[in-house]
Amino acid sequence: MTNTSVNPARSTGVALFCGNVEIIAQLWLFWLAPIIGGVLGGWVYANFFETAKETQPLEPIEPALKQ
Repeated sequence: MTNTSVNPARSTGVALFCGNVEIIAQLWLFWLAPIIGGVLGGWVYANFFETAKETQPLEPIEPALKQ
């Protein structure tokens, strides 16, 4: 992997206008890696750092009075 940029949209634009097959072949990584990282980071947070909140039971709603 060479000529790396952090923004997938920028990487795609440069690769398409450059026309270099090697650069175009690396595009999947620029799009897939941030998505996998986000999903993995969310999973790690939810399973290791998030604390469970106490829930309170809901009170039943009484039907409206008919007049």
